[in-house]
Amino acid sequence: MLNKEEINNLRKQLDESILNNEDYSIIYKISTDLDKLIAKYYRESVFNVNDISN
Repeated sequence: MLNKEEINNLRKQLDESILNNEDYSIIYKISTDLDKLIAKYYRESVFNVNDISN
């Protein structure tokens, strides 16, 4: 299962990239990776909640 720390680390990396005016392609890559990670986290969270209620 994903851990919130992984998401927070990638979010921090994205913030730093934006603040450092890194190339758009780098910012975009980090942003899309973060989106995928967040979506995976929520899918796993919902799945686990449904398992507990059954």
